[in-house]
Amino acid sequence: MTSVIEQIDRALDMTGVIVEGLTGDRLAAPALCPAWDVRTELNHLVGGMRIFAAELTGTDAGAAHEDDWLGGDPRAAFALAARLDRDAWHRPGALDGTVRLGFGELPARMAALVHLTEVLVHGADLALATGQETLVDDDACGELLTVMLAMDFGAFRRPGMFGPEVPADPGDPAHRRLLAFTGRRLPSR
Repeated sequence: MTSVIEQIDRALDMTGVIVEGLTGDRLAAPALCPAWDVRTELNHLVGGMRIFAAELTGTDAGAAHEDDWLGGDPRAAFALAARLDRDAWHRPGALDGTVRLGFGELPARMAALVHLTEVLVHGADLALATGQETLVDDDACGELLTVMLAMDFGAFRRPGMFGPEVPADPGDPAHRRLLAFTGRRLPSR
C-alpha cells in the first residue's frame, strides 16, 4: 500500500482530470450530494483543499469554507488549490502533530485520511454527475473503501458529513461501492 500522501497525490491527479472536463453547462448539473449542483460541490472541495493547505502551513486561508472559491474560472481555482494542497502535504513533518478541522482536532495522519476521502469521494461524485465515470481511479477508490470498512465509520455518519450507507451491488466497481458506503445515491449506468 502506498503512503497516504501518495494517495492524496493520486486523488488530486484524478480529480484534476475530471475538473478539466467540467465545461459548458456541466457545472449546473445536479450533484450526488443532495441540494447541490456540480459547481457548489466543486466549490466545497476547493474551499476544503485551501483550508487544509492553510492549516498545514499555519497560514490564513483567506475565506470561509463555503465562500466563493471558484470565481470566474473554476478549473484554475481547482488547479491553484491542488498545487497549494500538494505542497502543504509534502512539507517535512506534515504527518506529525495535529490538524484542526471544523469538527475538532485530529492527529495529522488521521486528518490526511479524512482529506484523502474528501478529494477522492468528491472527485468521483463530480465524475458520475457529469458523465465522466471512466476517469475515476477505481483502484484508489477500492483501497480507500477497504480502509473505511476496517474502521469505526459511525462517528462520521452525521449531517454535513456522510449519510447512512446506501445499498450497492457487490459486483459494482469499487468507486460505486465507495460512494454508496458514504451515503451517495448513485445514478444508473
